[in-house]
Amino acid sequence: MLPNVKNTAIAAVAALSVAAAAAPAMAWGKKEQGFVAGVATAIIVDQLIEGHRARKKPAPVYVTPTHPGPVYVEPAPTYRPSIYTTPAAQAFKSYSLGERKAIQRSLRASGYYYGSIDGVFGPGTYNAVTSYASAAGATGNLRTTGGAFAVYDGLLF
Repeated sequence: MLPNVKNTAIAAVAALSVAAAAAPAMAWGKKEQGFVAGVATAIIVDQLIEGHRARKKPAPVYVTPTHPGPVYVEPAPTYRPSIYTTPAAQAFKSYSLGERKAIQRSLRASGYYYGSIDGVFGPGTYNAVTSYASAAGATGNLRTTGGAFAVYDGLLF
C-alpha cells in the first residue's frame, strides 16, 4: 500500500511542477513547452517503473535448519550408451544388406539369434553378437570398430 501512496505523491508533485513551469513559460514557444512536458513525463514514467521493480522482487528469506536430519543423496546416474552408437553397431551398418543378413543367419545357425533375418541392427542382433563374442572370448573386440569388424568377418568367412 505504501508504494502506491509514494508513487501517487511523486506523480502529483511532478504534475504540479509541470503546470507551474508551464505558467510562466507562456513566452516560450510550442517546442520549448513540449520539451518541458516531455521531460516531466519521462521523470514520472521512470518513477512509476522504478516503483514497480521494487515491488516485484521480494527480499530473499534464508532459513537455517535447526536439525540437519538424514539427507538423501540421489545416486549419480550411470551412463549407458545406446546400442545404436556402439562400435558393434557402427561396424554392422557398414556392411551391405546381403552381408548383414548373412551375419544374422550365421548367428542364428550358431544358436545366438532368434529374430527375423532383416539385416537391421537392433537389440536382438546386439545381444546375439555380444553373446557370440563372449563365448568366443572376444568380448573386448566389441569395444572398438576394428574389433567388431573382426567378429563380423569371423561370422561371414
